[in-house]
Amino acid sequence: MSDEPVAGSEQGDLVSRLRAVIAAKDEQIAVLKAGLDAALARLEASAERERRLELRLAELERRLSMDSSDSGTPSSKERIGAKEARRARQESERERRKDRKRGGQPGHQGKGLKRDPDPGEKKDAAPPAECRSCKASLDGADAVEPRWAQVIDARIIKMVTEWALPGLVCACCGTVTFAEPPAGAHAGSVSYGPALNAAAVLLCCYGNVPPERAAQVIGMLLGIEVSAGWVDKAAARVSAQLGKAGFEEAMLAALAGEDVLAADETPVNVLDKNAPAPEPAAGEDGQEKDPEEKEKPASGSPHVLITRTPDGRLTFLQAIGSRRKGSVAIAVPPGFTGYLITDGYTGYQHLLTRLTGIQQCAQHVIRRCRAVTKLGPGGLQNWAADVIAVLRDAHAAVEEARARGSTALDQQVLDDLLERYDTAAAFGRTHNRLRDWDTGNHPGYALGCWLEEYREQVFLFTRSFAVSWTNNVSERGAKAAKRHQAVSGYWHSLATLARWCRLRSYLDSAAAHGVTALDAIASALAGKPWLPPLPAIS
Repeated sequence: MSDEPVAGSEQGDLVSRLRAVIAAKDEQIAVLKAGLDAALARLEASAERERRLELRLAELERRLSMDSSDSGTPSSKERIGAKEARRARQESERERRKDRKRGGQPGHQGKGLKRDPDPGEKKDAAPPAECRSCKASLDGADAVEPRWAQVIDARIIKMVTEWALPGLVCACCGTVTFAEPPAGAHAGSVSYGPALNAAAVLLCCYGNVPPERAAQVIGMLLGIEVSAGWVDKAAARVSAQLGKAGFEEAMLAALAGEDVLAADETPVNVLDKNAPAPEPAAGEDGQEKDPEEKEKPASGSPHVLITRTPDGRLTFLQAIGSRRKGSVAIAVPPGFTGYLITDGYTGYQHLLTRLTGIQQCAQHVIRRCRAVTKLGPGGLQNWAADVIAVLRDAHAAVEEARARGSTALDQQVLDDLLERYDTAAAFGRTHNRLRDWDTGNHPGYALGCWLEEYREQVFLFTRSFAVSWTNNVSERGAKAAKRHQAVSGYWHSLATLARWCRLRSYLDSAAAHGVTALDAIASALAGKPWLPPLPAIS
């Protein structure tokens, strides 16, 4: 009996130690579990980072593979080898007969110099001295009908004209009154004439040559030394005369009378510190981002707005401090109520309240579709190629109908095209709705939604044959600003940008109406510039 308490005490100690070991193991298990949970969390975070990096890499690879055929990237900024790759793809897509040669085809009317039936000067060349075959002397040989050769050239002659300005004394008050000099001349001073002014304006505004270099070119070519300051002031003088004559007002009135206009905008660099600061473009006023897959400055940066007629008769460039829809609206004359061709920028959509309709540029849609077809996986995005085929078929159908003299597309043909279009767009939305992308929605899903929303505007050209299916005419007008910026890099201020836009609009529109640059600038300096014809009043 005396051993029982001892045994009970030892058993209690064993139980206590066992409980302590179990508690220690529980603590160790808890620590290990916490470490395992942390490791699993880090692993999940690493997997998420890897997934995001893969998506970001895919986006970067997509952007690097884009060129001027599937985005708004200008050809001057394409990657090395992009031009060759595009040419190879076009060669593979183009169906060419085996016997067809490159260049102009038989029956194509080429462009070349034509013989002037009334040359200003005629000269006789010395007769040949020896036979070109046997080298025998041709002295006393019989003459045949001569051949002819014409040379077209320009003769540069410096002309100095001095005007005598007679003065007469008034018999009543004795005041002496002198005759006024002609336009461009100033009493008691020497000035340059319209030809030199035209050279200065054309070099700076059309040739994208800086004033200093333009002065050098004028001196080297014409032999007349002018200063860089005078070259810059020459453009300012012509611009001022256009402003006094109401050139902008006349252009807006002429454009307002058109049935169809095309509009585009391009960003520019302006050094003026008073220019609006760039602001984020996404989500402003409830607008979506520009669907063009290219890097564009924020909506608050300066832009050049281009408004042109489809045939290029009138070109109107305007400088604005931002790309907001309120500023973009000035590209469309207030009195214009016809059709407007644009490139997808939503800033024009609020004008539908006064426009007959808006045509989305099909070429921009094709570029976006090309960019999506390059994504994957496999051939999943071939629906975008189907959209391209539909648009091209629609254009071909419209051209055939126009050639037959029809004014509208056959309804059955149009219904079939729309059905193919809707099917392809729906496929793009369905199969890309839940597909991950680095910047949000997958480009295929975004494109499919856009095609559904703007379906009627994409196919407007099939219902109104007066509307072109692309916005190429205004994009060609935007190249002038892009090229000037590529050469000069910037404009000093919005004022100098506006001056450049006014002169370029004047020269382009005058040339389209058969007015030479020299005549246009001379008449502007004389205070009687060319102005666009006003629309007929019905």
